[in-house]
Amino acid sequence: MNSSTVIEAIGYLGSALVLVSFLMSSVLRLRLVNTAGSLIFAIYALIIRSYPTAVMNIALVLINLRFLWKLRRDDPSYRLLRLKPEEGYVQDFLRQYAEDIAKYFPGRRPQEGEPNVAWMVFHGSEPAGILLGREEDGCLDVSLDYSTPAYRDCSVGAFLLDSLRDVRLIRYTDAEESHLAYLRKLGFTEKDGVWEKTLHA
Repeated sequence: MNSSTVIEAIGYLGSALVLVSFLMSSVLRLRLVNTAGSLIFAIYALIIRSYPTAVMNIALVLINLRFLWKLRRDDPSYRLLRLKPEEGYVQDFLRQYAEDIAKYFPGRRPQEGEPNVAWMVFHGSEPAGILLGREEDGCLDVSLDYSTPAYRDCSVGAFLLDSLRDVRLIRYTDAEESHLAYLRKLGFTEKDGVWEKTLHA
């Protein structure tokens, strides 16, 4: 592979990352991927001496870094509302996001395990996520733990775990493969197919 091919590959990689970033619904992921793509494309532009393109992409990197710093610094200001699974607001939320829920939790119905409690997380007036499960004697068996696309960065899950004051132990049975990285990041451990975390001693 000659040097011109490598240089072109760098340019294509940067362009692809910038384009892919705009397909992401999570603001955090969009900014991260866009930063990487803009940085790579800036390097490509400097190599081929396209200085206006390099300046533009360096500016994009700086803008993205500013927004990422702001996102990290700002308190998401979540609030938690405890509801009954059969309540209209819960059912309306599940209907509204049914397609996305089915995509990330294939074959799982939100009503599995006969949940007797629901918690909804809000950012301002906007719903950011929902937790459905069956709670008995301080132990919560989760039926569904779902965050809306704009808030899919583990912050909703971390807020929930910190806010469930009446729950001592939380468990996930038969967790989807796509959900395992999230559970590990939040400190869950697996034993015999069950992922669990003690919240309060």
